[in-house]
Amino acid sequence: MKANRLRLNPAKTEILWCASNWRQHLIPTEPVCISDALVLPATAERDLGVYIDADVTMRSHVTNNVRSCFAALRQISSMRRSLPQHALLTLVRALVITKFDQCDSVLVGTSGYLQSRLPVGA
Repeated sequence: MKANRLRLNPAKTEILWCASNWRQHLIPTEPVCISDALVLPATAERDLGVYIDADVTMRSHVTNNVRSCFAALRQISSMRRSLPQHALLTLVRALVITKFDQCDSVLVGTSGYLQSRLPVGA
């Protein structure tokens, strides 16, 4: 960073240590000093719309995805009496189905439990 005259913004910098469930206890929890700034390690981070856990199980990604879809469905249900059915279907496709289709390739190899929380087509 110094060679390229770049500066670190500690408010926007995050560190994610990745390890298996069996090695999570070996991950340091103290702040890491990077270019005179202390940065705390996180347990999950979001990058390009994908949440990655420290144990790389994709649990955070599925949980946040399901949470945002249920929030969209609650908002749509409040309008269901004032909109025709084709408009409601368009809203569901635009606000709910696209959330599952956006990053579904990262869910390959996840546990059966996490896959069961997602819709069949996702």
